[in-house]
Amino acid sequence: MQATDLPSISRMQDLPPAALALVAAYFQALAEPTRLQALNFLRGGERRVGEIAEHCGCTQANMSRHLTLLGKQGLVARTSRGTSAFYRIADEATYALCDLVCHSVGRRLQDLTSERAAFAPAPAAPAQRKQPR
Repeated sequence: MQATDLPSISRMQDLPPAALALVAAYFQALAEPTRLQALNFLRGGERRVGEIAEHCGCTQANMSRHLTLLGKQGLVARTSRGTSAFYRIADEATYALCDLVCHSVGRRLQDLTSERAAFAPAPAAPAQRKQPR
């Protein structure tokens, strides 16, 4: 689907400032590596908070704060079972967005590497050793 196929309210160029603030809040939720790591872990399916925290290397309390913020933006959904809270991805489009951004960043880094290589000196040829007779 192209941006031009979306209804006008779904295109950034048509949004009023108040709506752009909501879009910015969505992106702010994604602008933290631990939250991206948690979302990536949820690709494997629903997980308990403790599992996500352990995978991301943080405390359950810290992960709960991250997941609450992601939930407020509609990125994850929470289910309680007994004394455990389980989280799952709420909108699969999040992965498409993240993959698109990762591709763009990767391409930009590849271009920068190519540009830097143009200024790097060529590697010296290995010296030839004389073989003893």
